[in-house]
Amino acid sequence: MEETRYKRHLMLPDIGPEGQERLRAGRVLVAGAGGLGSPVCMYLAAAGVGTIGIADFDKADISNLQRQILYREKDVGKMKVEAAKRNLEKMNGEICVRTFGEGLNQENIRRIVSGFDVVVDATDNFYTRYLISDTCMELGKPDVYGAICEFEGQVTVFMPGGPCLRCLSPETPGPGEGPNFGSFGVLGAVPGIIGSIQAAEALKLLLGIGETLAGRMLFVDAKAMRMEEMEIQPNPRCGWCKRTVMA
Repeated sequence: MEETRYKRHLMLPDIGPEGQERLRAGRVLVAGAGGLGSPVCMYLAAAGVGTIGIADFDKADISNLQRQILYREKDVGKMKVEAAKRNLEKMNGEICVRTFGEGLNQENIRRIVSGFDVVVDATDNFYTRYLISDTCMELGKPDVYGAICEFEGQVTVFMPGGPCLRCLSPETPGPGEGPNFGSFGVLGAVPGIIGSIQAAEALKLLLGIGETLAGRMLFVDAKAMRMEEMEIQPNPRCGWCKRTVMA
């Protein structure tokens, strides 16, 4: 059964049976179960990642369905993490989905993140993004960052040792500060593009193959259908990405 399910992975020299076992043993935390988190979770589940954690405190809304492809009309009004768990386990009954319905905060983030190999930041506010980046740097976890707005998106990977989010912008916004992404429109397919790239980066990290986006920010303009890259330099004055401690 598994040989048939993952046949197209097994055919790849960079994956094969050993790589598929790595995916089965892999643990990925997806922070945010919305537009970005939906394709990330679905591709991780389809790929056979053994443990997928989902952190989100929100309920599914009818307005989410335009872009959050993990949910159906019957999920409206239900906690996203519970609907996501049910739908992902229907996709692949071999995986384990762990849910954290309180979302991530100062009190729980170290405990939650320490149980995973890779963290995918699919959140929509800068306060939580900094919290994720800081914690990943401290605990030695890769942080696969993605963001979207209107027709555009961006993706990078923050690795312990730098560069990290604070190398780009040192100051932490307070809760509720920074742009309110809920007030912007977004083309429904854009989070699918960015989330798929985030999923690919997470899978490569678990497999230990290829070149990640660490040190590079990939910008996607879906309206013009162009992609550009920007190099991210470590900030020598940034202490966060140099302060890895034992989890």
